[in-house]
Amino acid sequence: MNDDAILVAERLTKKFGEFVANKDISVRVRRGKLTSIIGPNGAGKSTFFNMVSGALVPSSGRLLFEGRDLNGLPRHRFARLGIAKSFQITNVFPLLSVLENVRSAVQAQHTQFNLWTPRARMTEYVRVAEALLERVELIDKRHLRAHQLAHGEQRSLEVALALASDPKLLLMDEPTAGMSPEETVAMMHLITQLARERTVVLVEHKMKLVMGISDRIIVLHHGELLAEGAPDDIRANEEVKRVYLGSSGQ
Repeated sequence: MNDDAILVAERLTKKFGEFVANKDISVRVRRGKLTSIIGPNGAGKSTFFNMVSGALVPSSGRLLFEGRDLNGLPRHRFARLGIAKSFQITNVFPLLSVLENVRSAVQAQHTQFNLWTPRARMTEYVRVAEALLERVELIDKRHLRAHQLAHGEQRSLEVALALASDPKLLLMDEPTAGMSPEETVAMMHLITQLARERTVVLVEHKMKLVMGISDRIIVLHHGELLAEGAPDDIRANEEVKRVYLGSSGQ
């Protein structure tokens, strides 16, 4: 495995009974780059993404993270190795404060909850949580309950939860789903900032934005790899234009 590849899929296949959702997908995710996974509905993006995050076990093939074979590892081990996922559906505790959501996530990385946690350690968890909220521009709303946040703010909060484990690889499943244009711009700005600090892989349908921020793009179609390359290469690929982007390539 080359040093520039943090994640490698080798002929990754997933079957549900007789249905083949992904077939023989082989890709390399470069360390420190922002990689987007695109494709029309039913292309197999979610299945592939769920295998990469540990939510689904491949039927065959191998998945390597920093050279380590992930096949057979339980999902929580993915997180311990440095892989975190931000979900398409907002996954926060609505009745806890914004700060308590993140503080709980930070604490979970270090110790199980107990009533005897020293106050000094709790203070440190709060300090780290506040730094993460600064990172996603929610520090001014830390005392609000999570359900009081706007949709885009809740998605930003979930990013903070994912960052609590300080992952090497951040997986983002349609991070701008349901957002207004203004919220979308803010989220894409956050994603590009995060990609300067760690490897980011995202599934996203807003093609103009994907083309504008990605270093690499993986295109799936009918559960198979159709194309892989830099945005300009994908724009120029005739098969991609035919099945997904349209003749104009927009």
